[in-house]
Amino acid sequence: MKHTISVLMENEFGVLSRISGLFSGRGFNIQSLSVAPTLDPSISRMTIVTSGDEQILEQINKQLNKLIDTIKVIDYTSEGQPFVERELALIKVNAEDNTRAEVMRIVDIFRGKVIDVTPKSYTLEMMGTPEKVNAIVEILRPIGIKELVRTGPVVLGRGAKGWKSA
Repeated sequence: MKHTISVLMENEFGVLSRISGLFSGRGFNIQSLSVAPTLDPSISRMTIVTSGDEQILEQINKQLNKLIDTIKVIDYTSEGQPFVERELALIKVNAEDNTRAEVMRIVDIFRGKVIDVTPKSYTLEMMGTPEKVNAIVEILRPIGIKELVRTGPVVLGRGAKGWKSA
């Protein structure tokens, strides 16, 4: 089962390496990873998407909490806590004369943006849930995707409750 884990940690040299080492040292796979400073520049938030059974995820959460630089760990999936999730994708697609209008219709339907235009391609910006990004990728695939880059999801808990330093 896919799990989305958010880790609040000290923004110091080597923390990312220690956390990724924790995963690789135990044979756990990271499907996506996003890290950035919070409002407090001394603290970063890391969003990790991984998968495994409940026993594996319990072990991951315990190991993350043991790290000295870790302030707080929330496994949004396990805790059933409501959250919002977004991912950004940049997609370069073929845009020949016969496909330009179709690409524009698809971008409009998915509420994306064309951010770069060349005589042979469009570069698109798509933001939404990972499922929405997957959907536009599959629809654009027959037209011809030249390049694709995705951020991986970032999450934030819903409601008024938040992390004090986040």
